[in-house]
Amino acid sequence: VRLVESGGGLAQAGESLRLSCAASNIIFSSTAMAWYRQYAGKERDLVARITNDGIENYSDSVKGRFTISWVSAENTTYLQMNSLKPEDTAVYFCSIPRQWQNHKIWGPYWGQGTQVTVFS
Repeated sequence: VRLVESGGGLAQAGESLRLSCAASNIIFSSTAMAWYRQYAGKERDLVARITNDGIENYSDSVKGRFTISWVSAENTTYLQMNSLKPEDTAVYFCSIPRQWQNHKIWGPYWGQGTQVTVFS
């Protein structure tokens, strides 16, 4: 399984960025996709998660500003980030969560990460 993120970069506070995550070499039907972020020297924290039946969950810090979406036919997940704040500055990782399917445990799988930097 390979996950490749794109769309990170620099943004001024209040602006928007959209992250993309393209998945390939998947030989099972994932039940969920997620985005995490990691501050320097800290552990990865869940930002948003979406299930294959469209249920979305967000961390309190991004609720109302970020939107996760999943185009399963394209094996692509997006994270639309609006009203960005300097505290959103982090490395963002796409993830396929650990799951049980076909009598086997799959994942978790991670992308390489993409840097998002928000300046005021």
